[in-house]
Amino acid sequence: MVIHKEGYKILTYLFVVLLIVNLAVYYLLPESVTIRWTVWGISAFIYIMILQFFRSPRRLIMTNDNHVIAPADGKVVVIEEVEETEFFNEKRKQVSIFMSPVNVHINRNPISGMVTYFKYHPGKYLVAWHPKSSTENERTTIVVTAKNGTSILLRQIAGALAKRIVWYLQAGEEVKQGEELGFIKFGSRVDVFLPLDAKVKVTMGEKVKGGSTVIAEFN
Repeated sequence: MVIHKEGYKILTYLFVVLLIVNLAVYYLLPESVTIRWTVWGISAFIYIMILQFFRSPRRLIMTNDNHVIAPADGKVVVIEEVEETEFFNEKRKQVSIFMSPVNVHINRNPISGMVTYFKYHPGKYLVAWHPKSSTENERTTIVVTAKNGTSILLRQIAGALAKRIVWYLQAGEEVKQGEELGFIKFGSRVDVFLPLDAKVKVTMGEKVKGGSTVIAEFN
């Protein structure tokens, strides 16, 4: 299993803490075999769960200028036409992907192009499926414009468990479809705002893979 760089520090600290706890139990309760094994078992379970959260599976990414690929692993929870008011100030098709704690949490560029807008918004930590999470939670807003002039807007949104959003890009930077743009720790949501003439290729409740699943096509 390949571990993502965002997990190195957390996994190291967690290992040290769990080791100290288990050593303390071993020396303080030397005759309580059941308790020692129980603590060891719980510690191993916790570590494995956090370890799998930071996994970084290899993905074969096929770039295509006519495709918008999923920016994250998860389940499609929103497909609707909305008014996007931060950048475009016009109607757009919104596709939202919910990432549970068991999903891979790497975020990837849906299209190739230039980052023409980036802004970080501090905010609340409402549950990711809350209607106002897209506008009130901690989030980033990223607009990427393709060579043909088509732009899409992407939001990384923190949730009740996700307390840190990480991003690797900035305005004016050229990005490539499928490459990593960031990471959200411990479950949340990503919104994609598409042109109205884009053809959505996914359905509500569908499970998608970041960098692999085509969520829309440009006409």
